[in-house]
Amino acid sequence: MNVLVILLLALLPGLCVTDWTEDTEDISRNIALGAKTVQSSTDSFLGSAKHAVDGNSNSNYAHGSCTHTNSEHNPWWRVDLMGVYSINKVTIANRGDCCGERISGAQIRIGNSLHSNGNNNHLAAVVWSIPSGGTETYKFKPIEGRYVNIVLPGMYKILTLCEVEVFAETEDSTCVPGNLAVGGQAVQSSTSPTFGETYAKAQHAVDGNTDTDIFHKSCSHTARQDTPWWRVDLKNVYTISKVAITTHRHCCSAGLSKAQIRIGNSLENNGNNNQLAATVWDIGFGVTKTFEFKPIKGRYVNIAIPDAYHRVVVLCEVQVFCR
Repeated sequence: MNVLVILLLALLPGLCVTDWTEDTEDISRNIALGAKTVQSSTDSFLGSAKHAVDGNSNSNYAHGSCTHTNSEHNPWWRVDLMGVYSINKVTIANRGDCCGERISGAQIRIGNSLHSNGNNNHLAAVVWSIPSGGTETYKFKPIEGRYVNIVLPGMYKILTLCEVEVFAETEDSTCVPGNLAVGGQAVQSSTSPTFGETYAKAQHAVDGNTDTDIFHKSCSHTARQDTPWWRVDLKNVYTISKVAITTHRHCCSAGLSKAQIRIGNSLENNGNNNQLAATVWDIGFGVTKTFEFKPIKGRYVNIAIPDAYHRVVVLCEVQVFCR
């Protein structure tokens, strides 16, 4: 709508243009993509709950990208966003090869409670109908929540979803006190063949235990390799300002020399191309050293030794803190 049209409309009696706003492109990301899902029942392997957050909205059930419960009383599906967001929009893709009417009457519920499997959380919207194979977006006043449920009230109901996308007012999760990395999903470039998964797996560096002895199963340890790395997925985007590293008491702290702490949202090059937060120049045996830096937004925290030859990354704990 150009300026001339607005001025002409303003001259017409009974019309008000002060509330008119132009739609803007929504550039927010789908925070449900790849998240943890569960549903009340599963009809077959084709109807797995995770199919609704696989990024594929193909509406043909036989192609393996839709969920499918059994016929039951009040079937439901839930996604765990692994953090509290201010959610204001949910998009649902409906089945297209048949049965498109089954979605009618479904409720979108959002909140932080798992009472009644989350189906008692705040009602955000009701799905009255979605065309067969179609996609509908439901916008509402922002609701704070970690869980998004789709529940279909009634007897002998079947719930099928071909994709569910969730959007929030902001990508940043609210900063919470304490270590954000504890219990996060950790991976590393390799695992030491000497110590194996029992003693050296990546997850040990985010178990909340700062014990500095690898034989106590609280340290990670890569194999000797070129450019070794370790990464934790915080599951949410935070504004990170501090990372603390705890080293092994008997060895390998010197091996972290020139290691880089990188933070960001990309998994290009396993996350090792994300923004450089700090460089580890010197760190002692069996100690915890804290690195503070200008806040960086990111979901992934990497510790890597770039351009290294035959090196290891050994970490007994990595703690991450937001601003």
